[in-house]
Amino acid sequence: MKNQKVLTTNYTKINGDFKGKDILSSEQFDLLSIKKLFSVTGQMAAIAKNARPSDLLKGKISTLLFFEPSSRTFGSFSASMKQLGGQTIEMTISSSSMAKGESFEDTIRTYEAYCDLIVIRHPEVGSVQKAAEIAKYVPIINAGDGIGEHPTQALYDLYTIKEKFPNVNKLHVVFFGELAHYRPVNSLAMLLSLYPGIKISFVSPPQVKLNQEVYSYLKERNIQFQELVNIDDVIGEADVLYVTRVKKEFLPAKLYKQIQGKYSVDKKLVNKMKKESIIMHALPRVGEISTEIDNDPRAVYLKAQVRNGMYVRMALLKLVLKG
Repeated sequence: MKNQKVLTTNYTKINGDFKGKDILSSEQFDLLSIKKLFSVTGQMAAIAKNARPSDLLKGKISTLLFFEPSSRTFGSFSASMKQLGGQTIEMTISSSSMAKGESFEDTIRTYEAYCDLIVIRHPEVGSVQKAAEIAKYVPIINAGDGIGEHPTQALYDLYTIKEKFPNVNKLHVVFFGELAHYRPVNSLAMLLSLYPGIKISFVSPPQVKLNQEVYSYLKERNIQFQELVNIDDVIGEADVLYVTRVKKEFLPAKLYKQIQGKYSVDKKLVNKMKKESIIMHALPRVGEISTEIDNDPRAVYLKAQVRNGMYVRMALLKLVLKG
């Protein structure tokens, strides 16, 4: 399958200072910024876990502008704002005037008049960067743009990994499944490239292997990685197994039928893994991981990974809106 463009460029770097900045790409982050974000994430986790009342963002309003379906991203951004005392305007394409033909540009300009920050999910690569160029007064956060990036997902994935393995440089991370259209893989691979000692394996059917732009990104940074077809070649070495969903919405019906169900995780496969490893998935899953794995202590996708999504997003909102 021909690779599609997934990355855009010319992002403002964070450099440890989040206040007022758009969060559009994993490429904006360096290790200093990640350290600062994760330090604040620990503080946010304490607020949420202990149900502490917080007014850190009292008086602030965020707009959630989602043009694609979402459970965890939409829900966690909404919960994150409310946990910190702020409020949300929650809009989908069917409930906005874009359903009547209003332009994307006018929609962005309208909502920036009502709020302090806009979180956007959109099916087109580069759409969120376009929104950031349109908005003059409020920061934009990328909640997923087509098959491009999902930086906030990648940030809490990395936080989850570091909870278990503080020294990321020593890890072997294995991405497993349909990779060509899976934006969390793109964003997380870019973040992992900040750790020069890491090893990454991409295991997928050849028709849906890692996008060429991400491949080149890793090559340019001299990251040790490989592309494979058979998970048995690396499963015993994996510290992190990151499983992906087959993106039916992006594949021809014939190819989807060929791939779906062929790359899956069951008890037999998990028994080949290290005892001190973790299994991750951005969710939703559609048969890629057997439910018999859910209670395995290595399975973190419905436990730490989901909870960390809210904690990291709380930290991002706090840092972007208040510093």
